[in-house]
Amino acid sequence: MGIVLRTCISLWLSLALLTGCSQLGLTYRHLDLIIPWSLSDYLDMHTAQKDWLDDRLKEHLSWHCTTQIPDYLSWLDRLQGMVETSQVNETQLKARTAEARQAIATISREITPSAVELLRQLDDQQVAEMQTAFDKDLRKHESDFVDQPLDQQIKDRAQRMEKRLNPWIGKLSATQRARVMQWSTSLGEQNRLWIDNRSHWQSLLLSAVKQRQAPDFDQRIAKLLQDRETFWTPEYRAAYDHTEQAAISLISDLMAQSSPEQRQKLLGKIADVRKDFTDLSCLKGAKQAY
Repeated sequence: MGIVLRTCISLWLSLALLTGCSQLGLTYRHLDLIIPWSLSDYLDMHTAQKDWLDDRLKEHLSWHCTTQIPDYLSWLDRLQGMVETSQVNETQLKARTAEARQAIATISREITPSAVELLRQLDDQQVAEMQTAFDKDLRKHESDFVDQPLDQQIKDRAQRMEKRLNPWIGKLSATQRARVMQWSTSLGEQNRLWIDNRSHWQSLLLSAVKQRQAPDFDQRIAKLLQDRETFWTPEYRAAYDHTEQAAISLISDLMAQSSPEQRQKLLGKIADVRKDFTDLSCLKGAKQAY
């Protein structure tokens, strides 16, 4: 699946309202997020591989629902409290972001053994298909995000952000739209840095998979999946803190500029996400077991 960190980090990266990912199904895509590709999109799996993966995914989904979703509900409670008490500020947003980062790390550790085992099962043809698909993926992202002049990239980025925000807080005011444009302008060449970093990580993964019978294969894949930051390009690393701070400042400012109607809409969306979680049959079953 593409890098779900493609800003649809759902509840995770800054605030739910930053992403616009309200569908509950995206929560489960965090299991793909750590692997950052969808096998069905990148290569043809054999029947035995599909059956094996289905069984593993069921196990991971059960673990995810019963052990992680209760924490998500608590996270939503904190988010709701921030909105209700007008405390959507940089300090609180940084705290929620740190919690989100920890949640992703927990999922990564959980599924790493399955990812390692699955990658080791690939044959040479499947690895070649993966490389071809990665190349196609890179060309598409370059076409979508960096082939345009920088001023057009900035405009498009601002429009994408507005589109993500609208379902959560409604139509933006002129002041809020100007703030979004300021945010987008401040990111400059972030599109290129992100794509170059993505390509670099994919090349490291391919290199490891091509040596999947090596004695250190497990450790190489585990590090690639669990310690991604250590593989960032120097340019992306240098820009990352600014990018994260820019997102946090944007949300803080937009909420400071928000109308009562926008805040009420946001609370309603948070309530909807909470209901999606609490309505999960696996979560109800876990509660009944106690």
